[in-house]
Amino acid sequence: RSAGRGRVARPPGQPGMAEAEAAGDAGPGPGAAQEGAELAAVIGATVPTGFEQTAAEEVQEKLGSASRISRDRGKIYFEVPARSLPQVHRLRSVDNLFVVVQEFKDYQFKENKEDALKDLEDLVKKLPWTDPLKVWELNNSLKKRKTKRKKHNLQSPASRGKLSDGGEEGGADQHSTSDQEDCVQNPVAVEPTGGQDAENPQGVASRNGVEEEEEDNEQSDVKVEEQTSSESGTKAGDGQTGEGEAKVLRFRVTCNRAGDKHSFTSNEAARDFGGAVQEHFHWKADMTNFDVEVLLNIHNNEVVVGIALTEESLHRRNITHFGPTTLRSTLAYGMLRLCDPQPTDIIVDPMCGTGAIPIEGAAEWPYCYHIAGDNSPQAVKRAANNISSLLRKNESKDSSAALGVPLDVIQWDICNLPLRTGSVDIVVTDMPFGKRIGSKKKNWDLYPACLMEMGRICTPGTGRAVLLTQDKKCFAKALSRVGHIWRRAQTVWVNVGGLHAAVYLLRRTWESPDETRACW
Repeated sequence: RSAGRGRVARPPGQPGMAEAEAAGDAGPGPGAAQEGAELAAVIGATVPTGFEQTAAEEVQEKLGSASRISRDRGKIYFEVPARSLPQVHRLRSVDNLFVVVQEFKDYQFKENKEDALKDLEDLVKKLPWTDPLKVWELNNSLKKRKTKRKKHNLQSPASRGKLSDGGEEGGADQHSTSDQEDCVQNPVAVEPTGGQDAENPQGVASRNGVEEEEEDNEQSDVKVEEQTSSESGTKAGDGQTGEGEAKVLRFRVTCNRAGDKHSFTSNEAARDFGGAVQEHFHWKADMTNFDVEVLLNIHNNEVVVGIALTEESLHRRNITHFGPTTLRSTLAYGMLRLCDPQPTDIIVDPMCGTGAIPIEGAAEWPYCYHIAGDNSPQAVKRAANNISSLLRKNESKDSSAALGVPLDVIQWDICNLPLRTGSVDIVVTDMPFGKRIGSKKKNWDLYPACLMEMGRICTPGTGRAVLLTQDKKCFAKALSRVGHIWRRAQTVWVNVGGLHAAVYLLRRTWESPDETRACW
């Protein structure tokens, strides 16, 4: 290998994944899918920061597995049989999934940078790769079957339906959001110069990480192969060797690092670790068209090596038409679970935006009735289009059982809701932060008026509200003025796009709202 730890020369006919397994310490063989029933895996999942306990409860409830919450906020770990992978992918509270190769809870990094990086290189050949790679291959076979079903469903009449009038606007939103995400997931490979870090912008979520809160947190995807002019023109088909030979897998290493006591950067760790992975497996490095994504998560002295099981975050599962502040589905699920919906409950989101909260609610709690509303006609159109997309998805799964969703959307004024007094069980909403929508100045009038109107429509004694806001000072002041109808029961601190926000669980008192009582 060159002194710069760059490209590793690979002679023609070098063994791919199948041959590497035959040599030992390598990937899965043809029988991996059959062995899936006996194979167990430790799964790591990234979750919305602050909702780790909620995610652990969901895993226990749906998979029967106990979870361990990581010291690195926003991650949980749990062990399941490999045959349970389809159920794992259906979890509502997780963003990204990966199988753990090995975890080091107290890894001792050397103070000298070269020595520390050399240790990371040497670590590669000591790791137990065989079972995690079998889990990865089994996961891939599940994804391929799912893709085939999707292609088949695209030909069905249900999937050829037209969007409503807001479709074009929503489509533009979706396109721009996808472009932004692609920039994060597939960054341009650059060699660090001058020893400087390529820091992850605050609030940008990595593919298999969460929004990091520490200032020195980094995410780095470093290509460990120097591109020559001829190599830059290679195509995806070049991953195939000659006839009769196994496919050479493409890979990349993603390093997520948090902590200020490391002598190396994320770029350097990913580069050297990736070089060792390439030497060990003889895979081909590729930053964009990769088959395997190896994760190197470093949080102070905790090191976790894993293999990604998701290509994109699961939080995008419900939304096809995005607005300026679309809430992540995983965060919406956490908020809904916090208020413990019961069958026949009426759940209202009076400021629904694109409808992320009520759509998540209708999908997970179909025995409740959900009402979504907003004062913006554009937001109502986006929400309606997202609901239509959900209906089409349900029809494509099983047309005989497609009975619609218990959800309606309406345009209204949050301060004058067309709902009877005491007719609503739960209010769940993402209140305007005053950043991209509204202003902090307007919030001082909006928040108390909202809380009063929510108090009017909620059932006295049993009603509850779960409200997300970043304008904590304004909310606290407004809540103190309506303390006769709302009592704060719980506060969950969360990270939303790099903003430190709070989710408040409020319980309705028995006192009737006094319409003549001044809020201020």
